[in-house]
Amino acid sequence: MTDGISVSSPAATDPLPATVARVARLADKLGIGHSEVFDVGRLSEASGVPADAVRALLDGRPAGRPDLQTRFLQRFDLLRRTRLKPNGRPYTQQEIADGAGMSRQQAGALINGDRRPTMEHCDAIQRFFTVHAGFLTAEEPEALVGALQRKEQEFLQILADREQEAPLERILQDHGVRGIAWRAAQLPTDEHRDKVAEWLDMLLENVKRPES
Repeated sequence: MTDGISVSSPAATDPLPATVARVARLADKLGIGHSEVFDVGRLSEASGVPADAVRALLDGRPAGRPDLQTRFLQRFDLLRRTRLKPNGRPYTQQEIADGAGMSRQQAGALINGDRRPTMEHCDAIQRFFTVHAGFLTAEEPEALVGALQRKEQEFLQILADREQEAPLERILQDHGVRGIAWRAAQLPTDEHRDKVAEWLDMLLENVKRPES
């Protein structure tokens, strides 16, 4: 059909290995295991790429290139199975149709593969399921890179938040006494901990005092 969406051409270079390496380094900084970060099932759900294709891509193997209709059907099915209503049940065809601004017959034809999706169909379905643009159509390597880049941004935000929330820790680290703060929690009484707090207050005053 002439109103169907077109298949994008493959990228000239493969950004996946570099993206994987960046995410792995951030995970190490945050103390998150690689098995959790690169969990095939989670990445499949986040990217729309089938789990076996995710595994192949992470292993550096080709994942195949399904045609656009096959890709759309796979990912539409994944959305219906994984993006559920608050009560844990899948959305009905009528609910999808109403939310995406189409008739129930149109939604049914798209779900059953009897109609080729247009870009407008894809955009409406993606908005309904609150997934990113291109979820239904991006080629497998591009979709997986996108999911990992969103994970990368999440990790960077966590690191930034930690930096904002831990100024005292940075000061203690600068003075070579970082372990004191953690060991203070092991003291037996509040009186002992109050003494440590007084000492830290004195240290902070000295740090803040301008040099003469």
